[in-house]
Amino acid sequence: MKKSVIILTLLVNVVYFPAAGQQRGSVLLKNATVIDGTGDASKANTDILINQGRITAIQKGIKSRVDKEIDLKGKTIIPSLISAHAHVGTLKGTTSSADNYTRGNILRQLVKYLDYGVGSVLAMGTDRPLIFNGMRDSTVAGLLPGARLFSAGYGFNTPDNSPGSWMNLLLRPASPEDVPAMMDKLAAVKPTVVKIWVDDHGNAKKMKPEIYKAIIREAHKRNIRVAAHLFYAEDARLLTDAGIDIIAHSIRDKEVDTDLLNKMKQKNVIYIPTLSLDEYQFAYAGNPDWIRDDFFKASLEPGVLEMITEKGYGEKIKNSPDYPRNMAAFKTAKINLKKIYDAGITVALGTDSGAFPIRTQGFTEHLEMELMVQAGLTPLQAITISTRNAAKALKMDQELGTLEKGKKADFIVLSDNPEKDIKSTRKIESVWKEGKEVSKGPLKH
Repeated sequence: MKKSVIILTLLVNVVYFPAAGQQRGSVLLKNATVIDGTGDASKANTDILINQGRITAIQKGIKSRVDKEIDLKGKTIIPSLISAHAHVGTLKGTTSSADNYTRGNILRQLVKYLDYGVGSVLAMGTDRPLIFNGMRDSTVAGLLPGARLFSAGYGFNTPDNSPGSWMNLLLRPASPEDVPAMMDKLAAVKPTVVKIWVDDHGNAKKMKPEIYKAIIREAHKRNIRVAAHLFYAEDARLLTDAGIDIIAHSIRDKEVDTDLLNKMKQKNVIYIPTLSLDEYQFAYAGNPDWIRDDFFKASLEPGVLEMITEKGYGEKIKNSPDYPRNMAAFKTAKINLKKIYDAGITVALGTDSGAFPIRTQGFTEHLEMELMVQAGLTPLQAITISTRNAAKALKMDQELGTLEKGKKADFIVLSDNPEKDIKSTRKIESVWKEGKEVSKGPLKH
């Protein structure tokens, strides 16, 4: 080889192949306590090396020349939370309405979620055409600010036109024969899951088994999973037999039995308990401890604090005939969560936040983890449910949900370790998305 060629080759290597450790856009986080979301205990004095938005190493004593090095001694890092059951865009102020569903409102709420360390959300069946012209995909690709938005598109409900206007794009088959064409319409927007409502909402007609069986069958033909809104154990049993993939609310009428547990485990059903939804049903009849918490207040839409603290609001809840039922349902939901988790069934974080004004976005995800611990789970189990397992529910666990080499660097830096006190997840110092700090938390704007 000629001398000039050798020199040129060396120059090319210098320009295009940086020396080991000199990685463009690289960050080294040093000396942190890391809870990686895999279920393992926290690891003290651990370093995380990030390049091009992904984790390239996670271990003690990393030596590397990087663009930025940050000492996080005394801080704890956990993966960003993922809510596998939420609603985005229809909430504004004290209203839930289709009129609120605008690009600006959606982005505002996605930013709020991310401020609370919720990096991804799955909107469960109440979306509208606006997001399917590139907006949803741009959020998933990280091209827009805020949390990534996944969608169940337009959910399936009964023909009786209930619930209300904010959900008026729901698909309402009157017979199994109506389902294939409706499923074609839904499949065209590439939903993460299909959402079905199988509940009587206290007094409505429930979806007929022959219809939800057709929905599950047609969704599976198109390789789309199905998630069910439900309340009753018997519906959970029938839906599991029919092939449901995700139970998107707690079973609340009675405790689950061994037969149902075995069926859910055998069929790999994912369970999303939404305990916070049930507590919100009665909490403001009293004076919940979070009502004075700035971390909670920052999550509220304008006017909601005044609404829930007005004396008549709490009295109306307490005097409602549904009050005892709602309290009993919450108690049963917590018992069932523990039984289902202990049976080895995958439990994932979801809250139904954003559906109505009292189901506030961001704070509710942290409350949900607290309620999981109240139900008998450990803080570490609650975190794993809210990160790795929720990523699995979105089928994004190869990219998100745990702090591991090769995955996107989405995480929260906390001032305290939540391994002993789950409420320490609220002590947010910063939120990172794809290796970049994007927020100091909801209280530091």
